[in-house]
Amino acid sequence: MDQKRLFIAIAISVAIIAIFQFVLPPKHPKPLPVETAQEAQPTPTVGAGTKPGTALGAPGDADAAETPAHASARVKIDAPRVAGSLDLLGARLDDVELTNYRETIDRDSPLVRLLEPRPSPFPSFIQFGWTADGGVKVPDNATLWTASAETLTQTKPVTLTWDNGAGLTFGITLSIDDNYMFTVTQQVKNATDAAVSLKPWARVRRDYTPTTGGYSVLHEGFVGWSDASMHDVTYSSAKSDGEKHDGIAYTGTGPGSWAGFTDKYWLSAVIAGTQDEVTTTYRSFPDGKGAFQVDLLAAHNLDVAPHGEATSVDNAFVGAKDVKLLESYEARDGISHFYKAIDWGWFEFITRPFYKVLDWLYQLTGNFGWSIVIFTLMIKLLFFPLANYSYRSMSKMKLLGPKLQAVREQYKDDPSKIQSQTMAIYKAEKINPASGCLPMVVQIPVFFSLYKVIFINIDMRQASFYPWIRDLSSVDPTNIFNLFGLIPFDPTVISPFLHLGLWPLIMGATMFAQQKLNPPPPDPVQARLFQFMPLIFMFMLARFPAGMVIYWTTNNLLTIAQQWLIMRRTKLSKPGLART
Repeated sequence: MDQKRLFIAIAISVAIIAIFQFVLPPKHPKPLPVETAQEAQPTPTVGAGTKPGTALGAPGDADAAETPAHASARVKIDAPRVAGSLDLLGARLDDVELTNYRETIDRDSPLVRLLEPRPSPFPSFIQFGWTADGGVKVPDNATLWTASAETLTQTKPVTLTWDNGAGLTFGITLSIDDNYMFTVTQQVKNATDAAVSLKPWARVRRDYTPTTGGYSVLHEGFVGWSDASMHDVTYSSAKSDGEKHDGIAYTGTGPGSWAGFTDKYWLSAVIAGTQDEVTTTYRSFPDGKGAFQVDLLAAHNLDVAPHGEATSVDNAFVGAKDVKLLESYEARDGISHFYKAIDWGWFEFITRPFYKVLDWLYQLTGNFGWSIVIFTLMIKLLFFPLANYSYRSMSKMKLLGPKLQAVREQYKDDPSKIQSQTMAIYKAEKINPASGCLPMVVQIPVFFSLYKVIFINIDMRQASFYPWIRDLSSVDPTNIFNLFGLIPFDPTVISPFLHLGLWPLIMGATMFAQQKLNPPPPDPVQARLFQFMPLIFMFMLARFPAGMVIYWTTNNLLTIAQQWLIMRRTKLSKPGLART
């Protein structure tokens, strides 16, 4: 029975390795260039006579040709955390970079850019407009708007206007707060003697196919709240579903909707008025090298009375997925489940509280690395009773080693007798040999959830820890295979396994020391297998975020101290066992 339980412990260990190796991502790649769409990639036209049901992005619609005025017809954006410009041709928000985030930790690294105009390699934009039946002339991609000012700032909104020459004047007023939220107010003034019915719309467009990290624990692609639920669709799924359903990967109707594209740390989304009922559609376009679009179309016509006017107010978010910021927008503006733009995963009931605790500790310490260390201590204290029971049993088993060995030698030709005598000894000493697995099993959801928090939250991005870790969300930058940088050579060009930083080495040493405190398996094959466990984990965790390696190392050190103390107390209280 003891041998069976030992094999169960081995199976659990192997399962942990499999989970970390195949379910969790093995490394954190740097941002890679993405494939670009053809410069002439079709973009949907929303204009006169377009049917509401196909107003946005029906395959085959084409963009208006660029005009000479395009190069200079722009409104500059100068806000506290956002810079860029707005294209007056088509009223496109297509140039946005974040002034407080850079691509890498280098001071001269480019600012993170989320929206880019054509003919850049990665064209993407946000656009608002109207659609109508009955030949009503509405703005389209060829419309050149007139701006009320040259620059949009936090304190100075800009209004765009356009007269259709048939009695309708359209206006778009844009404002921005001190973070990443644009408020977009669309107006229509009707100077005719007839009522006009229109539908406002908004869309986010990516005219290229992004290269994602391919992580199983992180969603990248379409994201949004519609029809009273979250809808996440990957780019590959959108392509395959679009091929089956005329370019549409998802559609749903309901109030309080928002939708857009999510990256690991960034979000570009349009947000309908909280009480407005809209139809949300995710689209893919197979032409060229691929393009994707999210659009919100009003579910009902907005009637503009003769000599009257109508208004539609929506929002656009282009920025970092900061947890507290998203939560504040959700609370202040009533944006349904906006915090779920961050992929908290299935263990949201664990990952969100973990983040709250880590953030609270950060407010106290000013460093997320120390927050992880203190958090590890708190987790250790929380599970102390369980670990105490487990380690006491393991300590007793270690002291019982000579007696168990004597039983195996005495009944070496009778396995059933060995098993019965062994279980009798366990029963007499009140030892459960399987209890040593408990701390390891308990740590699986804790480890996974903490990994998720460190990996997805932008607070950990480029957060430093003493002395050489400059980004807790990335791997330890040192590498023993080039003598920690003394040799100007990157061994990972040969194999990604040839990366072993200093923190993973420390972690491996603590695992080895911890293993020495545990009773070795009686079977020599099992014993050799367990001896390799620290080495296996050391190489595996070497490609994990440095924050996770710090957590694991701290946990090992605390475990070693706890085990040593318990074993010492057990030995003193059981002198008879030690002499047996």
